[in-house]
Amino acid sequence: MGDEPLAIEIDSAGPEEAPPARVWCRLCGRPLTGTESRRTGLGPSCDAKLHPSGPTIRTRRHEVVQDPLPGV
Repeated sequence: MGDEPLAIEIDSAGPEEAPPARVWCRLCGRPLTGTESRRTGLGPSCDAKLHPSGPTIRTRRHEVVQDPLPGV
């Protein structure tokens, strides 16, 4: 038993994973690091330029000048 090799070598490192391929922003060319950015191909600032968020409900509300109902 003492001469049998171990099933797993203690000093061996596991299989090295290759670093993920570099993905560049399609608009500005900077490298992307976030998973969502890498998926879409746009960085957060460039994505905000192309797809601005809509106005909130508070900015769309406005007071309407209205005559009172007759008889009230």
